[in-house]
Amino acid sequence: MISSLIRIIVITSLFLMHVSCIDKDLYEGEQDKEQVPDSDSEPEPEPEPVGGYENYLYPYDIEAHDIVAEISMVLNDTPVLSEMNTEIPVLKYNKSWLFMLTQDDCDHTTYSTTWAAINGRPLSNNHYYNAEQLAMGDLPPDIYTLKQGNSNEIVTLGSTDGAGNEVRFAFTATVRAEEPWMDRKPVIQKGFTDNFYRFNKYSGLTWNNVAEMLAYDTGIAFHDFKTQADEQIDSLLEHFEIAQKITNEKLSGRGLKVLAEPDGNHNYLLAGMKYDPIRIMTAQHTKAGGPDVERYYPFKIESDLEKQVLLRTFYNHPTEISSHIENELKKKREDREAIHVGMHAAGPPFAEFLFWLNNNYGKDGDDSVWFPSFEEFYEYNYYRVNSTIEHEKIGNTLKLRIALPSEQYFYYPSVTVNLSGIAYENIKEISSNDVVTGFSFAPYNGGVMLNIDCRRFLNDHAEHFVEKYLHSQTESNRLDAIYFVEKLKESAKKEELRKRIPGYN
Repeated sequence: MISSLIRIIVITSLFLMHVSCIDKDLYEGEQDKEQVPDSDSEPEPEPEPVGGYENYLYPYDIEAHDIVAEISMVLNDTPVLSEMNTEIPVLKYNKSWLFMLTQDDCDHTTYSTTWAAINGRPLSNNHYYNAEQLAMGDLPPDIYTLKQGNSNEIVTLGSTDGAGNEVRFAFTATVRAEEPWMDRKPVIQKGFTDNFYRFNKYSGLTWNNVAEMLAYDTGIAFHDFKTQADEQIDSLLEHFEIAQKITNEKLSGRGLKVLAEPDGNHNYLLAGMKYDPIRIMTAQHTKAGGPDVERYYPFKIESDLEKQVLLRTFYNHPTEISSHIENELKKKREDREAIHVGMHAAGPPFAEFLFWLNNNYGKDGDDSVWFPSFEEFYEYNYYRVNSTIEHEKIGNTLKLRIALPSEQYFYYPSVTVNLSGIAYENIKEISSNDVVTGFSFAPYNGGVMLNIDCRRFLNDHAEHFVEKYLHSQTESNRLDAIYFVEKLKESAKKEELRKRIPGYN
């Protein structure tokens, strides 16, 4: 109890130190307006060509669907099929509690604070930056990075897959696809210090910011639209389709299947029920005339959650989130409520909160939290409920066939499978078919835990980050290259990519 009180005091102190820099996170609070130079100030210079930036997009439009993954294990002893059991656990990697975050209003800080903090990128108390500026090293004058104690090493935030591999925190960013300002290109003037207007806050995320976040497993969601008729279901349905089409075009076929309710307007939820591509929604309270907003307890979920509206909570400051977490963790695993945070702009106190989460419950703590995007959580639960697993014994070889049926706009064909009745030490050799691109395994609860990833272009994805590091050899790019390579299953391709990273064995 004393340690919990100390953690709360520390986070409270961090919050008070930075309170002037964070936007009001109450859902009904004022939105932060775009910062612009005073009319008497020198105008911002025109953008220069961005020669060192590559707008990378995974080929989402041709991702694998309806997969059958095969795992073959050669064992030291002949397996007894009647003693074996397989299951997809409630939470990926056998974690014991669920944390999620949706960040509303397509806010610029979604990239320059939340995503940046998780992925070891620079932070700023007073400025903002974009993907192109980061790639070119044109950054605000007051940048800093999160550090562990007196170490100068870059910190990334996440948990592990239970087999020693990092899994960075992932969250959900809302996009406002109809807004022309999402096409905005930033000014690049590295070394220009007469003014810093180019680091003012934008009206919202740009498409390049969104594309970069997606590459790190950030999820995306519908929010609000450019319509004055937001009380009319038919109008909202038209705008869902408009925003979907724009998003498809901008993001290599990536579609939206999540809705985060805007402004407490339950008409969006009612329209979402009628718009087929939307699979799941989140809102902060039930409103008269709208659908029920449900609290959810992961270990009690039995359905695939299709078209359900799940609760999220807006907090006044990060200490309330940490208190909620610690109260839930006092309960038995089965009684723990999912903690789903909703917020608008993020500031330094929230970055410090994410750091605290990593250090206490992530890879640098007890490693108990699963922190996926709302998209991935929905897909994983869908696979858990709807998949089938078959066993076949051929001599001392055990074969598993895991069928993963999918829906429109599914992008995370990845599950954990627990296998009991086989000891980890009894595995002599393990392999998989070609649809399995990422794989790790470890002992678990007297049996074996298998982590299977079937994203079709995972090898190409990792190679992109290796190439990016070789082009720009920053420490954060090096950590990214290692991170994405280590997601791959053991193969000649993985070894080749490892050898291309200088100094990495």
